[in-house]
Amino acid sequence: MNRFLTLIMVLSLLSIRVSAQRYAIIDTKYILSNMPEYKALDKRMQNISESWQKDIDAKQAVLDRMYKDYDAEQYMLTDELKKSRQLEITNKEKEIRELQKKRFGYQGDLFKERENLVKPIQDKVYNAISKLAVARSYDFILDKSEGITVIFADPKLDKSDDVLRELGIKVTN
Repeated sequence: MNRFLTLIMVLSLLSIRVSAQRYAIIDTKYILSNMPEYKALDKRMQNISESWQKDIDAKQAVLDRMYKDYDAEQYMLTDELKKSRQLEITNKEKEIRELQKKRFGYQGDLFKERENLVKPIQDKVYNAISKLAVARSYDFILDKSEGITVIFADPKLDKSDDVLRELGIKVTN
């Protein structure tokens, strides 16, 4: 009987502690979309991406021309010249695929560039969230933009605007 009462007391204390936890919800996509420096960074990344894509498109146009020329001339070429042209075309295709992978692939130049430029902004947002959590004694802060699924959240719990204010960004609603 004594153990039973002890167990009930421990469970009661744990339930009191669990119910006392404080949490908030934020939306990092919303926060980032309201940061002028992130908007500028996103535009810069789009310009870089478009520039690299134009370079790839130009190389693809050369390859397309090589195909057309080969198709038109293949009947007049010797077997040795055919093999030579086919090798040129194959090498050009490979070059274009490698350039695409280098620029836009996983761990490619665009990924690395974005990672290097976004990191300081992410650190700034994280620091603002940490300050908010400490100042308001939150035990958890959940991000509803990605990763977790929040089926319902009371809008009072969304502290995204508070994070923006912590970052010194005026919120317009």
